This record gives sequence, C-alpha cells and structure tokens, in this order.
Amino acid sequence: MGLWLLVLVLFMSAACSSAGDNAGTTTAKPPEAEKRASGTEFSWKQFDGHEIQVMLNQHPYAEAIIQRLSEFEAKTGIAVKYSVTPEENYFDKLTTALNSRNGNPDVFMTGSYQLWEYAPADYVQSLDEYLEDKEMTDPEYDLDDIYKGILDGVRWDRKPGHPVGTGSLWALPLGFEASVLLYNKKALAHENLKPPATFDELIDTASQLNGWNGDGSYGIAVRGTRSWATIHPGYMTAFSLNGAQDFAVESGKLVSRLDSPESIEVTKKFAELVNKAGPKDWTNYTWYQVSTDIGAGKAAMAFDADIFGIFQGQEGASAESGNIAFAPPPAMKIGQDVGSNEWIWSIAMNSSSKRKEAAWLFMQYFSGKEHTLWGAIQASVVNPVRQSVWDNPEFIDRISMFEGYEATFKTIIDHTSIKFTPQPEFFNTTTEWAAAFQDIVTGQAPAEERMKKLAEDINKRVARIRTAE
Repeated sequence: MGLWLLVLVLFMSAACSSAGDNAGTTTAKPPEAEKRASGTEFSWKQFDGHEIQVMLNQHPYAEAIIQRLSEFEAKTGIAVKYSVTPEENYFDKLTTALNSRNGNPDVFMTGSYQLWEYAPADYVQSLDEYLEDKEMTDPEYDLDDIYKGILDGVRWDRKPGHPVGTGSLWALPLGFEASVLLYNKKALAHENLKPPATFDELIDTASQLNGWNGDGSYGIAVRGTRSWATIHPGYMTAFSLNGAQDFAVESGKLVSRLDSPESIEVTKKFAELVNKAGPKDWTNYTWYQVSTDIGAGKAAMAFDADIFGIFQGQEGASAESGNIAFAPPPAMKIGQDVGSNEWIWSIAMNSSSKRKEAAWLFMQYFSGKEHTLWGAIQASVVNPVRQSVWDNPEFIDRISMFEGYEATFKTIIDHTSIKFTPQPEFFNTTTEWAAAFQDIVTGQAPAEERMKKLAEDINKRVARIRTAE
C-alpha cells in the first residue's frame, strides 16, 4: 500500500519537476564486439562484462526498473548506466540523442505515437530478428502473453495511413493506460444516480453533479489545453466509439476525415459535456489537474486514464481515497461493445546502438513475465500488459480494493487499441485538432464550420506524405 502512495508522489512530481538527469548517467567505454558461440542455447550470461546505457522517462514504470537493476546486473553480468528525465523535457532530449546516431542510449522509453516519427527516420531497431533467434531470446519470454491490442500498438509497417498491428515490432510494452470513466461513489449516491452507460446519460449525470461538494465542485474533469494530449484520452475514445476516423487513404494520399458527420457529431456532444459540467478553467486542464480534481473531491467524475483512479484511490493518497470507482467508457450507441484508445509506455532499442545484443537482454528482462508481475504487485506497474498478471490471484487481491477496476478492464480490453492513424505529422495535426476543439467549446466557432476548416488545414499539412492504399 505504501509503495503505491510513494509512486503517487513520484507520478505527480514528474509533471512539475525541473530537475536534471539522474546522476547515475556516465559515458560508457567502447565495448568489444559482442560475440557468442554459434549453436549455443539461450543464456542470460552470454554478454557478461558488457555495459549499456538506458534513457528513462520519470515515471512509476521507470522507478520499477531502477529498483531491480541490481538483480538484472547479477543475473546477466551486464552493467547498466541510466538517466532519468522529467517528461516535459524527455522527448526533446531523446530525439536529439537519437538524431546524433552515436549509439547512445542503447535502450530508451517511448510512447507508441513517437514511434511513428522514430521508425521512418531509422532511429529505432526492429525487434523481430531478436525474437526469432532462439539463442538470443529466453524460451520463457512468451510474447503472446501480452494483450493483442497492446502489442499491436508497437507494431507498424512504416507506411503512413496504415493501421498499427502489421509490419515490424519496434518496442516491448512496459505498461499502458486506457481511458475510462472514474466516479466518486459518494457523489453519485448522494443524488441517487448510477454510473452512466451512454454518452447522453453521461452529459445528464455530470450536469446534475455540478456543485455536489460545495462551491467550486463540478460534474466531470477532462483535459482542455491546446495540446495533442487533450485529444488522446476521453475525447478520442468517444470519437472512435462514434464510428469516426481521423484519416482515410485515397489515391495514395492521406485525407482528413475530421469533417465527417460522425466526427462533427461526437465533437458537438463532447463540447456539450464540457460546457454543461466541466471545470470553469477547462482550457488550462492537463492530466495533472484531472487527476488532482478527482482525488480532491472537486470533480465528481473524470473521463481519462484509468491509472488516475489507482493512484488517487488508494488509502491515504488523496482526500477521496476509497471513494473512487471505475466504469467503462460511455457507449455512443446502445448495446455496442466498448473499448478505449490507449497510451503505451514501452522500451525500444536505438538502431545505432553498438551493444544491441546486451540491450536486447535488458529489454527482455524488464518486459518479461517475472518483472511485470513483480512490478504489478510490489511496485506500481499498472496497467500490466500481460494476461498472466491479470490471472494471478495475488494481483487480483491487490486491486480488489478498487471498485470496478477489474470488471472495467475485462469489459474493454478486447476492444482497446490505438485508434489514431499512424503518420509522421501526428503531434502537429493532433495539436491543431485540440486548438479547434477549444474554439468550439469556447464558442469561437460552430462545430461544423470549425471541423471543416480543421480538415482543410490538416490536408495541407499532410499533402507531402505519400502512402499505399
């Protein structure tokens, strides 16, 4: 219990920390060529004496890795030098490092959306050849134990417009977030309300909960800044459930579908939700404010990452610990199977690494069954990406305190995946999307007019991109 409370502090500090890299980072000496005898069986000791460099984002998943580095080094004989960087600076620093092509870091944490830039630029190493090599891969690794929708999120054929799930495997998942409905049990009980099952019910329920806990309290927390990160959790989940698409491929070109009837309809509904029941300063809301408000008893509900309910809901973590429950994303259509868009943190290999084989052992160890189970039970590696963890009685016992968490996960996991269309302009186009959504919510432009203008602008931005149908 105390471990998860400690991780809450770490998780929150990542958003506002300005500290530099972990002092454990050093410059590795050039290694000897990695060699192994042909025809040998897999051995964790086959690169004993080597050294690798690892770049980590400040996150509970990284903390779990750091806690077990000594076990990995003892098991393999591989020395690990690492750096930890706050997320607001992490990807800028990582991209600069990869662009240098000097081989450092050997391994790095990444999100799936970043792979749509890194893979076409040849910054990241395809992993299939290592997985297929019986001398390099632990026979107990069990790639199929990772949920398909999550593993597909790090597999792509590098063709813009083609969905994830085909082509090369570019990373190994550590953990992921799904977007679900979090609600305060006291708030709903006070008004004799049930968790909403449809989006229309969500608007009605959230509206009734304004002022539920005194002045300043409101119905539902969702993100609202002019950032791509506003689009990917609750909004993108509702967007996909409404049958909308961000892009189509026509005559070898990407074409925005943000002006479709389905896109406009769901945008209108989400804007209605924000205007009727969202926070007054919604345009300033990042993940941090959403998470904090559901924990402080300011927001009655939140439509965002499920892990916020874990970190805020555990005993002693927040004012509303013990009162936060989970429900599936509200359906856009009655009776439909509901799922979620996802954010995945993974580890990937630098294509310029000079220590790829040793790096591969590190990646296996920290994404394998043993570490993932340990992280889910002893640290805060939630949500775990492996089915074997969700089948483990000790893990199920640990999460039993969170009402609706396991049931919600089981309801949505088979329909949870990356809902965006992979393309290298993702961060630019999705930030433009967030700006348009702000304009709609704040009344600066009608939804239909603004979404059509957005589609035109995005089509100009992606006009240079060519793909195959």
